[in-house]
Amino acid sequence: MINVPYVRLIDETGNNRGVVATREALLAAEDAGLDLVEIAPEADPPVAKILDFGKYRFQEQKRVAEARKKQKIIEIKEIKMRPNIDDHDYETKMRFIKRFFEEGDKVKVTLRFRGRELAHQELGMNLLMKVQTDVAEIAKIEQTPKMEGRQMTMVMAPK
Repeated sequence: MINVPYVRLIDETGNNRGVVATREALLAAEDAGLDLVEIAPEADPPVAKILDFGKYRFQEQKRVAEARKKQKIIEIKEIKMRPNIDDHDYETKMRFIKRFFEEGDKVKVTLRFRGRELAHQELGMNLLMKVQTDVAEIAKIEQTPKMEGRQMTMVMAPK
């Protein structure tokens, strides 16, 4: 219910009738067999429109659903490597990383250490720095490399 003395009234055909008393606007809506709906409550005076409220609600739901459909959900893709990765394997993983960035996804690079590899964490750090320099023109670092137990992780996002 509109609780202000005056509203800016838009009739059912879309014509601006100007500022009228709220009671007069309600009577006009009743005469047309439609509802008086407050469109812009923050305006001064508030904007009210004569329309079919059920139809208005349906169109509003459709508009919200369409907006939700167009949203891109950013996923985090994970690439797992080992500190002593072969050159060809590294190039293959880099192709995947670049494809993920082109699709707009974030990439989490996980480096897993096994056995005595844990004593040579600098090899893992060097590998992650190499990944970082290889994708510097298309991605930015969101989370710098850090150790979490037996694995080192780094998160990158497309620019």
